[in-house]
Amino acid sequence: MKTISLEIDGQHVQAAEGSSILIAARLNGIYIPTLCYHPRTRQAGKCRMCVVEVKGLPGLQVSCSIQAQDGMAVLTKTEKIIETRKMIVELYLSNGSHNCMSCEAAGKCELQDAAYHLGIEKSVFPVLKKDMPFDVSCPMIIRDMNKCIQCYRCITGCNNIVVNEVLDMGFRGSKMTVVCDTNKPMGKSSCVVCGECVQLCPTGALTEKKTIGRARAWETVRTRTTCPYCGVGCQMYLHVKDNEIIRVTGVEGTEPNYGTLCIKGRFGYDFVHSPERLKTPMLRKNGVLEEASWDEALDYTAARLTDIKQKHGPDSIVGIGCARSTNESNYVMMKFMRAAIGTNNVDHCART
Repeated sequence: MKTISLEIDGQHVQAAEGSSILIAARLNGIYIPTLCYHPRTRQAGKCRMCVVEVKGLPGLQVSCSIQAQDGMAVLTKTEKIIETRKMIVELYLSNGSHNCMSCEAAGKCELQDAAYHLGIEKSVFPVLKKDMPFDVSCPMIIRDMNKCIQCYRCITGCNNIVVNEVLDMGFRGSKMTVVCDTNKPMGKSSCVVCGECVQLCPTGALTEKKTIGRARAWETVRTRTTCPYCGVGCQMYLHVKDNEIIRVTGVEGTEPNYGTLCIKGRFGYDFVHSPERLKTPMLRKNGVLEEASWDEALDYTAARLTDIKQKHGPDSIVGIGCARSTNESNYVMMKFMRAAIGTNNVDHCART
């Protein structure tokens, strides 16, 4: 891919041809704050936080929407730019309920980060508190539109990435807000509860129900793993505190899912800590399940399979693979059924 050279704050940098100024800056470690842009939602141009000055162009330019050009000279930290960004953040803070002390998103809120980098402790504008009721109808997600900054990320993610087309902007003026379908509660809408909107939200407007009050963002340790639910191999982070999973998020920018997860991958982790999980093999003796050793369980299984095969033939036995198993484990199961048992009766729970 062809690269271009440009100058950002006096620093000569390189970027791929076709990159925006914002991407060029980020790839070279130069911080430009933004609230509406996300790598997966692409150009947004709504929050105006990422404004920069470009030599030869009048006024301030939105860096997420302006393509970087070879030889371009860009400034990101002039007094005019900083004052503009401060005013934008202060306007956001004055419109809605942004109490960082009690907000579940504290520590992972991009509005909070922008305020911190700009040295803003409170808005200079009168705070116009909204009084919108929480939407708790969804079993996994709480919607607090008092914290919504109308960045459109959740809408873009739902409509263009997941293509569920549940979310959109409704109403006008000061009453404008994100709605589900025709302004239905999320739990009664066509939402499939994939949680894509939660991961893309830059504030605390969308929160996972199960995480509330369990841990601040900085109290968890993040561990990367592979989703166990099917064979796609989605990459995800487990956010763990005191050896307990608090939340799960998709790994951004990584194949095969690029941050997207389904309802099972994102919210279905309670089984890990379930007291009902089997820790030892179980054999039914006199109609009652009792714990057994691995040797006893394997010997019993081998004896029963041999007996059934001798009496009824190999095709009386079927092997069913599990989506939570690895491809290698399922291959071994298939090989066992065909080579050891002598049957092609092999199926898989994920087959459609």
